[in-house]
Amino acid sequence: MSTETTTTPAHDEQRLQAQRERALIDRVIASWAGTSDERLAQILTALTEHLHAFVREVRLTESEWTKGIDFLRAVGDITDDNRQEFILLSDVFGVSMQTVTVANQANGDATESTVFGPFFVDDSPQIEHGGDLSAGASGQPCWIEGTVTDTNGAPVPGARIEIWEADDDGFYDVQYDDDRTAARGHLFADEDGRYRLWGLTPTPYPIPHDGPVGALLAACGRSPMRPAHLHFMVTADGKRTLITHIFVRGGEFTDSDAVFGVKESLIADFAEQTPSIPAPDGRDLTGRNWSRVHFDIVLADDTH
Repeated sequence: MSTETTTTPAHDEQRLQAQRERALIDRVIASWAGTSDERLAQILTALTEHLHAFVREVRLTESEWTKGIDFLRAVGDITDDNRQEFILLSDVFGVSMQTVTVANQANGDATESTVFGPFFVDDSPQIEHGGDLSAGASGQPCWIEGTVTDTNGAPVPGARIEIWEADDDGFYDVQYDDDRTAARGHLFADEDGRYRLWGLTPTPYPIPHDGPVGALLAACGRSPMRPAHLHFMVTADGKRTLITHIFVRGGEFTDSDAVFGVKESLIADFAEQTPSIPAPDGRDLTGRNWSRVHFDIVLADDTH
């Protein structure tokens, strides 16, 4: 009995098609061969492989490709100095969080990182210890305090602690058109690594969803909501920059964050306080509820 494998015209056509597709990939990869930066060459080669693999796997049609290009053009059109739709696109695909996860290797008890978000602004006002970063933004007062240490437990005096958040209506200051600066600021850890200030009790809010990313979420039945959180960026000489949030324990949307930024270690207790409880610094909060949260920050050494 013959053991020779017979092929059909359809098999021959499939093999020829696969050869043509692979040959194109090889030609594109070869075009990067003159790249002098080895890291750039590595990235471009891998990107080529994965992009072409996606096109081949889903058998992308030309009309679908055109729709994708139109979508990316719309993302670019809506992006400006105050709105980065490409960051939002990266966020909702989990790419931002995956990049954060890969780039911030576990290091002892170092505080975990999470997404940066699109609303950070340089040159925020400096807040003194016990000061108020809300600057008139709407919301319930919140006393925020903690320490900054290294992974050995030693205080990190002088660490710069940048904090920013949305107001009670779910908007950051840059989302208003009156050039206000509110609910953002920075301060420096004292000689014992401690910090303390007033902010706002965070509330849930949607990512901007009036653009192409929002339309994508709606088409897929996904919520644009983020759970209530405070943003932190902490820097100190010899330490890895920490970009993170703290989330409200028991709050809505911690299990369905639109940008996948929640980590269990970053969920904190925001303890509700009644007006009868004296504020830590004697602030007059007559008739107002307030909250307080303690968040200790542990910085990893910068190994780069």
